[in-house]
Amino acid sequence: MNESELYKELGVLTKNRNKWEESIPYVSSLLTHESEKIKAKALWLLGEMGLVYPQLVQDAVLTIASFCDSPIPLLRERAVNALGRIGRSDYRVIEPYWTSLFQFASDEDAKVRLSFIWASENIATNTPDVYENYMTIFAELLYDVDDKVRMEAPEIFRVLGKRRPEFVRPFLEQLQKISETDNNRVVRIHCLGAIKVTVSK
Repeated sequence: MNESELYKELGVLTKNRNKWEESIPYVSSLLTHESEKIKAKALWLLGEMGLVYPQLVQDAVLTIASFCDSPIPLLRERAVNALGRIGRSDYRVIEPYWTSLFQFASDEDAKVRLSFIWASENIATNTPDVYENYMTIFAELLYDVDDKVRMEAPEIFRVLGKRRPEFVRPFLEQLQKISETDNNRVVRIHCLGAIKVTVSK
């Protein structure tokens, strides 16, 4: 099967959720495929499968995490995403790799920084307490040079504001200022959303 046929097959499998459980070993085997595109698709799909079957993807987590060291931004991005999705379902499965995710807050590639925030939101949804001493890292991302990163950064404050408002309260003034001054409308709206959730608790 050539690359495009295999990619198409994975696309079909993505939609066919009742085949996920039995397909995890096969998709995991594609992490060693020579094609960057196939590896990226396999990482993404394993993340989604891991959200549903975290224990079944456990054996692949070490390999997934190894892509965090890839020189290819797309593979770093997908690996971080996958760990976030799996960690949302069962933090224990990705716990050995959790602290290493914070290096991606300053990744040279904006999409990887964005994926770091998104993965953190996923994990924080069900395991918020682990983020207590890491809030300043997300506060710095509120000033990122990339618009999409700045648009996503307030969302981790919203997720945590809903679950652990005490983590977010020290940053309310900062969020308020950004909501009044950032040149991006979505950033301003997302900051206000984070404030609203936090103060309502």
